[in-house]
Amino acid sequence: MSSPTVLAEAARRRTFAVISHPDAGKSTLTEALALHARVISEAGATHGKAGRRATVSDWMEMEKERGISISSTALQFEHRGHVVNLVDTPGHADFSEDTYRVLSAVDFAVMLLDGAKGLEPQTLKLFDVCHRSGIPVITVVNKWDRPGLDPLELLDQIQQRIDIRPTPLTWPIGIAGDFRGVLDRRLGHAVEYERTSGGATIAGETVHSPDDASTVFGDAWEEAVGGHELLAADGADHDPEEFLAGRTTPVLFAAAALNFGVTQLLDVMLELAPAPRPRLDAQGEPRAVDSPFSAFVFKIQAGMNTAHRDHVAFARICSGVFERGEVVQHTQGGRPFATKYAQNLFGRDRETTDLAYPGDVIGLVNASQLGIGDTLYLGPKVEYPPIPQFAPEHFATISARDTSRFKQFRRGIEQLDREGVVQVLRSTLRGDQSPVLAAVGPMQFEVVTDRLQREFNAETRLDFLPYTLARRIQPADRETLAGINGVETFERSDGTALAVFSDRWRLQFVSRQHPDITFESLSADVDDRAPLS
Repeated sequence: MSSPTVLAEAARRRTFAVISHPDAGKSTLTEALALHARVISEAGATHGKAGRRATVSDWMEMEKERGISISSTALQFEHRGHVVNLVDTPGHADFSEDTYRVLSAVDFAVMLLDGAKGLEPQTLKLFDVCHRSGIPVITVVNKWDRPGLDPLELLDQIQQRIDIRPTPLTWPIGIAGDFRGVLDRRLGHAVEYERTSGGATIAGETVHSPDDASTVFGDAWEEAVGGHELLAADGADHDPEEFLAGRTTPVLFAAAALNFGVTQLLDVMLELAPAPRPRLDAQGEPRAVDSPFSAFVFKIQAGMNTAHRDHVAFARICSGVFERGEVVQHTQGGRPFATKYAQNLFGRDRETTDLAYPGDVIGLVNASQLGIGDTLYLGPKVEYPPIPQFAPEHFATISARDTSRFKQFRRGIEQLDREGVVQVLRSTLRGDQSPVLAAVGPMQFEVVTDRLQREFNAETRLDFLPYTLARRIQPADRETLAGINGVETFERSDGTALAVFSDRWRLQFVSRQHPDITFESLSADVDDRAPLS
């Protein structure tokens, strides 16, 4: 396919993640975007908790039961001549490693803030990762229909605590808890919102001129105008170059549960957010968008099709055009890879895709030879940087309660390991019957036991271990450390040798006793970034 066609198709793409602190309304916003793009007819959150339906993006049984997102999901839809690839992320800090993988596959992020809580710990860390990774961020202040902070106070938090300049594109008409509409700072007019029953359908919007807005909203409009003028005097206006460089963040005000402000967010993403750009390979060289096909796998997920127990490799296309059925090269495996089974995904639903372009996320079904971070390509060989693993802080042994189900248990552990749900550690001391699970957060263990029960009919027992940190060592050092109190050594499934310690004091003591051993921090895996949780 010609370069002009690839470039034109790439220019139509907007690939992003929605990220936030837990309970900021991320899944609700995800569905609101799909609703406004008219790819679903009714939002999942309807009429309060008693009548709450599961959202499109939360498809796992545990997600439906708990009302949280614990896995990332790809949603693709068209809107106003653009193709939107929305990669939803886990909403809980314990699954921040999955969030980090998603951020490696997007061109920008939408950061959701709770208008009453402002910047929370998870929000700060996510902003930091986006900033260090060069990912532009659009900020949405959500839940403005509820009592909350002063909008200027929220902007000051962003400016002072993240060192990124907020540049509001909309300004609320009405204080938090009395959300009536927004002043569009670029166009100068007012947008009045109209509630719908339970927020299940698209909210009505009426555009008012400044003169009419003064009559409709009264003092609330005058206060909004005063806020706008104050921002303009302070130079807090949108600058495209500063935004793309990650030095400013456009800000919009919304109430996702009521579908207020969602139209404005879609418009901003299509008009201002970046399309796919050249991506750096493992050597730091950019691969042009119109180069031959290349993609990398950022997620593996099983259990999406309960009838077939298949697993899907999510791949972000970086360059060229993907054509289903083509045989591409697998960098890590050094072998050809057939793409017969390729699909577009919309939550759990899927359909066969024949063509895809830079920015698109495709699902490669039953691609057992692919791993997280692997590269696929045509033409000149390329390898994209590996996706790092986080340093685990929680450890537990797991075993099958029913030994007759050991085959199913082992198959399930291997699958969850490949997905990156947890890290699996093994040693001759514990044997294959009781591998050790290593996790960033304890809820990962709950996902493992739940999925082993539901998908593999293997009931398990967890026994928590008294370790809190891990360090990379050389394989030959395992024998030297054997038998030391408060220390245990393992081999991770990728072949990495690890030593785990009860606490930092034990690590320091062992380091002094064995100065010839190098204990390498796993934080280096994330390029010295602070972990997301």
